[in-house]
Amino acid sequence: MPSSKSLYQKVGIASLIMMASVFLSRVIGLFREMVIAYAGGAQASVDAYQIAFVLPEVLNHIVASGFLSVVFIPIFARYLAEDREAEGWKVFSIILTGFGSLLLLLIIIGEWFAPELVRIVAPGIKDPAVTADAIHMTRIILPAQFFFFTGGMLSAVQFAKEKFAIPALAPLIYNLGIITGGVLLYKELGMAGFSWGVLAGSFIGNFAIQVWGARRVNMKFSLLFDLNHPDLKTYILLTLPLMLGLTMTFSTEFFLKFFGSFLPEGSIAALNYSLRVMLILVGFFGQAVGVASFPFMARLAAENKLAEMNRLLNDTLRYLALVIPFSALFMVLRHEVILILFQRGRFDANATALTSDVLIFIMAGAFAFAAQTVVVRGFFAIQNTLFPAIYGTIAVILSLPLYYFGMQKMGAQGVALAVSLASVIQVLMLYSIWNKKSRNTGYPAVRNFYVRIIFLSAVMGFCLEWIRRTALSNINVMTLPGSFLVCVIIGTLFFAMFIAAGHILGISEISDLLNRIRNKLFKRKAPADGQK
Repeated sequence: MPSSKSLYQKVGIASLIMMASVFLSRVIGLFREMVIAYAGGAQASVDAYQIAFVLPEVLNHIVASGFLSVVFIPIFARYLAEDREAEGWKVFSIILTGFGSLLLLLIIIGEWFAPELVRIVAPGIKDPAVTADAIHMTRIILPAQFFFFTGGMLSAVQFAKEKFAIPALAPLIYNLGIITGGVLLYKELGMAGFSWGVLAGSFIGNFAIQVWGARRVNMKFSLLFDLNHPDLKTYILLTLPLMLGLTMTFSTEFFLKFFGSFLPEGSIAALNYSLRVMLILVGFFGQAVGVASFPFMARLAAENKLAEMNRLLNDTLRYLALVIPFSALFMVLRHEVILILFQRGRFDANATALTSDVLIFIMAGAFAFAAQTVVVRGFFAIQNTLFPAIYGTIAVILSLPLYYFGMQKMGAQGVALAVSLASVIQVLMLYSIWNKKSRNTGYPAVRNFYVRIIFLSAVMGFCLEWIRRTALSNINVMTLPGSFLVCVIIGTLFFAMFIAAGHILGISEISDLLNRIRNKLFKRKAPADGQK
């Protein structure tokens, strides 16, 4: 077995690969939103495009496509550890054949009943033209779910064999497909051009290339139905809670569109734009580390090394706390960030004002989204999908009044605030339960660190907001040069305060992060043997 040091080195390499992939995916995804904003602004056509994703997301949730890696990897990894790889590929074929067939059936049903289902998931839309557009684009996007499911299985076997590079390409190609479809087809098809890009991007990035990647790790697949195989039953038992439970990601995407459909035109678009900006931070800090560390967490769990697994989880959560000060920076620069990113084409000053007002509230939950990607994988590593499903669902149900009253009292801003509060509630519940079940004795240090970082971020945020409103008040932030200048000044002050906090307050995570960046940028030649 690899030593603890080599394990952490592997986690580090895998994290770098996935971090680069997720960050590039978020950047390309942000560029995708910029193209959509240029073409459609914050108008009804963009609302219809966003609504078109609801039914496919429901279908994705029903077959738990987003959890394929975390559910299947421990099963497949066990066969690899027992030197029974052939049996592992048999289970792979059984699951892919059975669930793939079920998904194809559900896609056909969804295509047929799309008009009725769209009216259920977006009941607040009164304009028949918007509803018709949403139905049309839903039918285009639905088949992409088959490619997501199949690609998830193909990526899972590559992850299990500690191959990350080709799966890392999937989100990049997917987003490029959407952009290409929109650019080439918008003049002729409107927002439906982006929908065709979704279908093409999912086929190439999530399916075709992943088939190639899986073959490189000696994939063995055949159409195989075997309802009595014990690991198919294990897979179903592990997946069923995820199918029936409500996750943070799914509930956020669904509630944004459901409650947003009752708000004025453009509200769904503004909520989506602000969410995508927030997810850049989550992707860079959280998702990459969570995805990359999971195979190693699963191995530690399989070896019953729960203490070492907790140490890895706690260290990762402390690192993820660094998303909080960056969230505060985005809150301060909310108007400037949205103007620089989106205000062009049909995205006008009014759309900038609406979206920036939403961004400040949705940024408050960024750290919870980042932390959740790691905490939930602790449960999955020990093959416990029931607890996170139950308590995640309870947290979502408890958040419904937040969404309703937020929508009633504050409009789109209230829905954004509900997203943040709901995410914080869910991650706190899951982490508390994990600590009790795993006897995690390191959680007080994690809790205290988050308290310190939140306090530090609040102080930094208030100081920067005061400087922005006073010393920089004469700069015309309604223009691109003015907004860019404010971002440069505030950003420079932020990093100066961030670095100072790492040294003065003894926050080792900040210093470690800066040292790692410095070492990567200015690598020193390793000393030869005998010269140390």
